Amino acid sequence: MTVKDEFEFISKIKPKEIFQDNLLVGIGDDAAIYRPAERMEQVACLDTMVEGIHFLKGLSSPYEIGYKALAINISDIAAMGGIPKYYLISIAIPNSWSEADLYGIYDGLNDIAAHFRIDLIGGDTVGTEDKLVISVTVLGEVEQSKLNLRSNAEPGDVVFTTGFLGDSAAGLSILLNENDKGNTEDETYLINRHKLPSPQVMTGRLITKLDRASLNDISDGLASELYEIAEASNVSIKIDESRIPISSALLNFKESPYEYALYGGEDFELVGTTSRDSWNILKRECEKCSIQITQIGEVVSGEAKVLLTRENETVLLEKSGYNHFKK
Repeated sequence: MTVKDEFEFISKIKPKEIFQDNLLVGIGDDAAIYRPAERMEQVACLDTMVEGIHFLKGLSSPYEIGYKALAINISDIAAMGGIPKYYLISIAIPNSWSEADLYGIYDGLNDIAAHFRIDLIGGDTVGTEDKLVISVTVLGEVEQSKLNLRSNAEPGDVVFTTGFLGDSAAGLSILLNENDKGNTEDETYLINRHKLPSPQVMTGRLITKLDRASLNDISDGLASELYEIAEASNVSIKIDESRIPISSALLNFKESPYEYALYGGEDFELVGTTSRDSWNILKRECEKCSIQITQIGEVVSGEAKVLLTRENETVLLEKSGYNHFKK
């Protein structure tokens, strides 16, 4: 696919509103210019989605693909406690995708960007012979000395997670394996959780107010994210399976929903640790904002590993999750 008129295309995708006062030069020049805020650190992340690996054209609309491409990057900023500010988008699109498809992708990008007040400041669109590839970079800011790093966990900390876990993996399973897709309210809910994730920016901002916290977004499954924290902080983490928050839709869908929660991935909720005093503060603040947050375990001294308590038995949790290079 080729864009018929590059300047007309840029004009059509150019946002009608500028959200950030510090954006000095946006789309239209060779590069964007913005002024960083004082006493703030800059946060940057990039994710790439490849057709056939991260999405299938027959199962997701162009709008949903664009929406999710930006959402997963916003979730990375949320995991740092940051404020997403700007994004850049690069798309390599084959002839099997139409110009209307391309505009649909940008519609999805624009809608979630408007929700979080993020400005599009540049990008690139090229043709390719095979699969569509979409890369998004998000730039954000976080207060100095308020970094929610994976290495911040300490023995005695509470382990917590936001939202429900396992829904996205169940939604993908329905899309790939079920004959009837989205025919029930539960199926529709699970599919939407996979296609249209909700980055937890507000929760990340609340966590940034604490004295200390470690934080990860759940992109590759709860087990994988917990191991990243344990290894970065050189601690052991113990969680109780019965405390893992599971939605009623997932409970109705599968007999073993905890496997989806532990190893499914792409929930884009947050998992982290903080001191017990800070946990009490965080829980109260989340309740005020109607944010679901759940204590699922604790951090203890010991080698970097994750233990799971299930029916009065404690086992070593398998270090597993979604891996792009695993066959």
